[in-house]
Amino acid sequence: MLDSSIWENDIVRASARAGRIVLFEESARDGAQGKTLMDAETRLRLARRTGEMFGDDGPRHVMFAAGFPSACKEEFEITRRVALEAENVSSTCICRGTPKDIDTAIAAMSGAPHGRIMYFLPGSEAVSQALLKKSAKESVDRAVAMGEYALERADGLAIDMAFSHSPQADRELLIEAVSRLTQAGVASVQLADTVGGVLPPQAFELYTDVIRRADPQALVMAHLHNDLGLGLANTLQAIRAGVRIVASSWLGLGERSGMACTEQLLFLLAYAPERLPTLIGETGPLWWTQPDLTVIPELAGLVSEQTGTPLKVTDPLVGSGVGTISTGTPFVDRSLFQPYDPETLLGISAQIVLTQLASDRVVGAAADSMGIKLDADQIRIATQWVKSEAFRRGEAVVPPESFRVFTDGLLAQEPTA
Repeated sequence: MLDSSIWENDIVRASARAGRIVLFEESARDGAQGKTLMDAETRLRLARRTGEMFGDDGPRHVMFAAGFPSACKEEFEITRRVALEAENVSSTCICRGTPKDIDTAIAAMSGAPHGRIMYFLPGSEAVSQALLKKSAKESVDRAVAMGEYALERADGLAIDMAFSHSPQADRELLIEAVSRLTQAGVASVQLADTVGGVLPPQAFELYTDVIRRADPQALVMAHLHNDLGLGLANTLQAIRAGVRIVASSWLGLGERSGMACTEQLLFLLAYAPERLPTLIGETGPLWWTQPDLTVIPELAGLVSEQTGTPLKVTDPLVGSGVGTISTGTPFVDRSLFQPYDPETLLGISAQIVLTQLASDRVVGAAADSMGIKLDADQIRIATQWVKSEAFRRGEAVVPPESFRVFTDGLLAQEPTA
């Protein structure tokens, strides 16, 4: 008989069981498999600021993947530092399902506030044979044995387990595994679409079926890759199915094509509560503390700068195109051309950008915003110059400083009295 008191201090599990969303933020861990590297200071700042989005409830809403400590001594040291110093999140480290890796993980996380360990093993027959030279049933038996091994040594750390290649696993065996792990005392079981190949209806069916048929005490986590561009859509379907711990990463960093973007997932779940029934079905409150979405641009910029991952003009929420106006039609009434107000929700002020598509109206407004007073004829001249200058440069955006130099010269041509 399971002694559920093993989870009495597990605030992540309590939050998820209460229907609240917990983000398993993986920029520093799965993001490393996307050929990026975060140093200790970056991980610490990212963890703390992500937690601060939820005020005092950061540890209840954010599992932060601090690192993979068995990779090397440097990774161990960074993981341990984040675990001990990022007190406003639930720090987690990832390890393989072996005694050596689990011992290393426990050493890295020992004494961490709200510390957790997640170990992983393959779930499907093909990958179990390829990696372990064992059957999927033997992989499940090993997962349970490693859970018991970890729990005997955890010293207050919560233990989570992850099955890779879960959509390819035998469903009956997967459900049995989730139940056995729960009964052994594992706090949550992550079912990962490691390949990134499932479609949204398949994601919904997988998580719905496992949640419905596994042990009632089981807590299922979702980790969905983005190889078909469906990581976010599949994660939303997992939430619709009842999952409340969902993996994501800032800018979608992760192996191959990455995973769901933390900024997009967080924004969709928080910016318009009245739309949630359409997005994820009828649900109770998702947050203990509503997240401060104005932090999103800052953290996206931090991750971009520190990992060398460029932000594109068209990136939702964090791209340089957000809040900009470059053509005349949206200029007439901005609210008709955007699904949310970037300034109110993200703290991004509107900006007029001069491109080869600029109209007289846009050029005149840009000049006014820069304190440059032009009459109608001068605006027409300036508009033609902007268009020609863009093509001369071979770049759409004409820098404000170049525009100012041109208009200074234009105004200097006026005869004096």
